Amino acid sequence: MTGNARTLVVLGASTDQLFLIETAQALGLRVLAVDRDADAPGFAVAEESALISTRDVAGICAHLDRLEKDEGAVFAGVTTMGSDIPEIVAAIAGHLGTPSIPLEAARLTVDKFAMKVRLRECSIPIPWFREVPGVEDLLEVIADRGLPLVIKPIDRSGSRGVFFLRPGCDPTDLFQKAKAFSFSGRVQVEEYLPGPQISTETILYGGRAVTPGFADRNYDTFERFLPQIMENGGWVPSLLSAEERKQVEELVVSASLALGISEGVTKGDVVMTPEGPRIIEIAARLSGGDFCAGLVPLGSGVNYVRTAIQIAIGETPDLDALAPRFERAVANRYFFPEPGRLVRIEGVEAIRARPWLHKLEFWYRPGEIVPESLSHAHRFGVFVVSAPDRATAQARVDEVYDTIRIVTRPEKAASRTRPESSFPPDRPSAVATRPGAIASGTRG
Repeated sequence: MTGNARTLVVLGASTDQLFLIETAQALGLRVLAVDRDADAPGFAVAEESALISTRDVAGICAHLDRLEKDEGAVFAGVTTMGSDIPEIVAAIAGHLGTPSIPLEAARLTVDKFAMKVRLRECSIPIPWFREVPGVEDLLEVIADRGLPLVIKPIDRSGSRGVFFLRPGCDPTDLFQKAKAFSFSGRVQVEEYLPGPQISTETILYGGRAVTPGFADRNYDTFERFLPQIMENGGWVPSLLSAEERKQVEELVVSASLALGISEGVTKGDVVMTPEGPRIIEIAARLSGGDFCAGLVPLGSGVNYVRTAIQIAIGETPDLDALAPRFERAVANRYFFPEPGRLVRIEGVEAIRARPWLHKLEFWYRPGEIVPESLSHAHRFGVFVVSAPDRATAQARVDEVYDTIRIVTRPEKAASRTRPESSFPPDRPSAVATRPGAIASGTRG
């Protein structure tokens, strides 16, 4: 490692962190990428790499100490993107003496129950919620409040273990499945709040707050994945009115401050109810899944990942630079083929040359087993399109789905029913007039 070169420690070297790594390099920083996967694509892009789990605080700190002592490394800061580990970031930043949100605030954002307790104490509008230690507690809640409800682990992200409880479901089975996803074995149940769901990302610094990330979440495949709650990408710009957007932004800022975050980035999941917006969850991180790396830059010309890095390395950011430069419709969508052994992917060359297709990626190769989609971690691939307006963007989304055909052959470990299947299945193609209505309780 080159001595005296300012280095940003990036926790994670997967596709979710590539945009972060490249943005840091554009700012003149060297990057040390940390990941336990020796084949992580970020290792090929970053100047330095460390084959360590991103949750191994002691191991990472020891590695950084050695580099400082033996090679004269100068660490400007630490951050991540798309990985829900703010408490790890805060702990390592504390070790390095670089900027970060408070460790207690980070811990609150990765414990959904503690988070909602704090938000309730601060009178932030949220869904009703309760921790359910056992099945009997869940059954008691159902008897008292009725259905539908949402059940989830208190300490996971990416839709892992989030289930929709509705009449006719098996509460005992869904409780056990949600619990199995939890690191701590803890589960909570929440009120179902129908309404448009919004994803936000807010930059807080120096007593100001700007929300350059504001997208409608898309649930056109909601029925297909029940009882799991799985979104399928999102849209910018939002269909909410200017007044509704202002309400959402003000609520996210209030929730961020209530959790103890006054400088940094927060990711808000919000549902717009007839009584106004309600906070589902707040995350203390940049999101993955193309939100800040694709939808916002393509839709408005704003790269606020740059701003988040500046805060993480102790520089004063220019929040005025986060004002939109233009407005275009952008959508990201995912592929969820039937599980089984991947036979082939058809139509790639026919669609890849479209000038409005900004990204088309598949994460499985022919011969590999495609698992059943149980969370966002099991998505097969992704694409991003842009257009002058939402109707045209929807037509382009449809064109991609109509052109790409993913053929799988069932295997005992992954099969459902059909002898051979292809994606996409039947799906709605109409352009929504409002963001998709869905239950509260998901985080992407």
